[in-house]
Amino acid sequence: MSATALAAAALLVGCGTSGAHHEAADKPAAISAESDSPYRGTAVAPGFAKPDLNLTDTTGKPYDLRKQTAGKTTLVFFGYTNCPDVCPTTMGDISAALAKQPQAVRDNVQVVFVTTDPERDTPAGLGKWLKSFGPNFTGLSGDLAKVKKAALGVGISVEDPKKHHDGTVTSDHGTQVIAFTPKDNKGRVVYTHGTTVDDFAHDLPLLTKNTR
Repeated sequence: MSATALAAAALLVGCGTSGAHHEAADKPAAISAESDSPYRGTAVAPGFAKPDLNLTDTTGKPYDLRKQTAGKTTLVFFGYTNCPDVCPTTMGDISAALAKQPQAVRDNVQVVFVTTDPERDTPAGLGKWLKSFGPNFTGLSGDLAKVKKAALGVGISVEDPKKHHDGTVTSDHGTQVIAFTPKDNKGRVVYTHGTTVDDFAHDLPLLTKNTR
């Protein structure tokens, strides 16, 4: 995938939108795809810096993303629990892929779900929702401005939640998963919507070895 294609993909919104995709006012970072990659996801160069993001985890405690995931393969996704499609499907696919891994791989993978709807996704609510996906999943909630800035830093567009006439709320956001490798904490691989369980399962052992 070209840098242009990746930038365009980053602007797609996938949850609760009746299929209409549009662009946010701010433009996310562009990156270049690496050729001859061993990954089924899109390997990128020079790689994203892990967001300097301090929010609240599902136990109500402060969570420093950089510090508390240092040295682990970390998959970061921005979404919300009331998402009708992409968010639960993506978390479910990663959970299924982790179930296929030996314990050594599972022990070295952390999945961080950052809510784009913090008003409704309380820490307790996030914890309840993520529990079904397994112990590798951590939920973060907090200031939306911080979340949007962190998302843009890794090429993902997040917009303010929208309240509709019927009382429902939707949160438009990019649907990529960013994988950060353990030795350098860089975002090296991007997974777009449509990545399969087998794709994640193939890549997880490579990510834990910091394969580039």
